[in-house]
Order: sequence, then C-alpha cells, then structure tokens
Amino acid sequence: MQRPRKNDKRFQTWCAARGEPPLPADPGVVARFCANEAEAGRAPSTITRRLAAIGWAHKRAGHKPPQRVDGGGAIAEVMAGIRRSRAAPPAQKAAADADVLRDMLRACTGDRLRAVRARAVLAIGFAGAFRRSELVALRVEDLRRDAEGIRVVIRRSKADQEGEGAVVAIPHGDRLRPVAALDAWLAAGRLAEGFVFRRIGRAGQVTDEPMSDRAVARLVQAAARAAGYDPALFGGHSLRAGFITSAARTGASIFKIQEISRHRSLQVLAGYVRDAQIYRDHAGSGCL
Repeated sequence: MQRPRKNDKRFQTWCAARGEPPLPADPGVVARFCANEAEAGRAPSTITRRLAAIGWAHKRAGHKPPQRVDGGGAIAEVMAGIRRSRAAPPAQKAAADADVLRDMLRACTGDRLRAVRARAVLAIGFAGAFRRSELVALRVEDLRRDAEGIRVVIRRSKADQEGEGAVVAIPHGDRLRPVAALDAWLAAGRLAEGFVFRRIGRAGQVTDEPMSDRAVARLVQAAARAAGYDPALFGGHSLRAGFITSAARTGASIFKIQEISRHRSLQVLAGYVRDAQIYRDHAGSGCL
C-alpha cells in the first residue's frame, strides 16, 4: 500500500499549492494535474500509476474516483493525448536491398556449415520476400524444381490464415544466385527431407529442428556487421523489405511484386514502392 500513498501524496501537495481540495477532487483538477505531470516530463506509465493512486485514495475515503463521476471524461481525454504525444514510432529496420545483400553474401565466407547456411538464408529470404516465420517453416518437400529455378510452396503464412497456401517462383539469377546458395546448403547439410533451414548444434552438427525466427534476425545482423554495416539497422524483415525495394527500383510493376510478396493490401505494398521510386520522374527534375 505504500506506493499508492506516495503517489497520492504528490497529488495532495500539488492541490495544496493551488488551493484545490484533493478529496473529493474535481475531475478538471485531476486532468490539469495529469497535464502538469506530462509537461514536467513524467512518463505516461508514471502518470497512470499516480492517477490510480488518486482513485484508490478516493475509494478509501468513501468517494467515487474522479475518473468515474460526471466530467471524468476530461481525464481520459488528457491521458489519451499524453499517450499519443509520447508514443514512440515503431522501429523500422533498414531494407537490405540487392547491393547490401551482395555485400552480406560476400562477407559470409568459407565452407563451414554456418557460413553455407547463412548464404542460403540470406539469398532465399531475399529472393522469396519471405517473412521470418515462413522461412523457418520451409521444408525440402515444399521445393519444386524446373528449368528456370525453383517453386516454393508456402503452406501457411501470416497473411493466409485460411491455409490456402501459395507458390513463389525463385529464378536461378545471375547476380545473387539464390538457387545455387540453397543447393549448396542442402548438399552440405545432406538434407533430403524435413526442414530446410535447421539449427546447428554446438558440436557443429545439423539438427532436425528448424531455426527460430529470432535466429534469422541474428543471422542477418551478423552478416550486416561482417559486411561493414551497422547491425542495429537490420533485422529479419530487412530481407523481405529489401526485395520489394530493389524490385521497385528496377521498374517491376506493383502487381508482379505482389506475386512474390503476397501482400493482401496493395496500399501497404504501395508504401514500399513509393519510397523506392521517390526520385523517379521527380516533378522538379526539369527545373532544379
């Protein structure tokens, strides 16, 4: 009970300095107190605790909390504004476009299993614009080969809650060569069935367990560091975003990109495309 009393005492002191009664407190007074705390730099979570302490003190004294009486909506409005103003924007990882990915692949040198797997994860994750969850769920049985490359069957994904499945075509390529990187990993790990991207044990053996999605993110960051980039800027989503960005820059239509990315919403996908093509056909190109 010490924490509520301590927080309520702060409100009592604030009210005393302004000649306002703390019990029962007018909702407008409480709202001003919350706003004052926010202006003083208090975190929304701290103000929320102090607001809860005020309500607790009112209940203990036999009063309704100021949040629940007529006019209490003012407190909710002020708190909503405080949370909006202090909300941190979602951290977005940088896109590992084709040039960045090329540098990452070059940095994953050697024939050790972890290096071979890293090159395959990076190349396939990029070429298929896979989500991390999709990448670690891939099985050897999901690969269909033809002359142009491989077709990957995605049994279920975040955007496919009904489990209808999808097929993504990955060409051989002549720059990043994703199919060659995948084949090198399958051969090195002697994988003929089961999960494609598996965990490697401490003794260096390939296990039957799939990699975790967090392991994919760590792998991308390690490759970024080895290539001379700030690893904090990259994550598992960087491969997917990198493909979309690179495809848009080379002039691929949004509909062809959607075939690979499998975005349900063209509006979301269009955001990537607009950013990648922001300088193309710029309105000021003829006068700047």
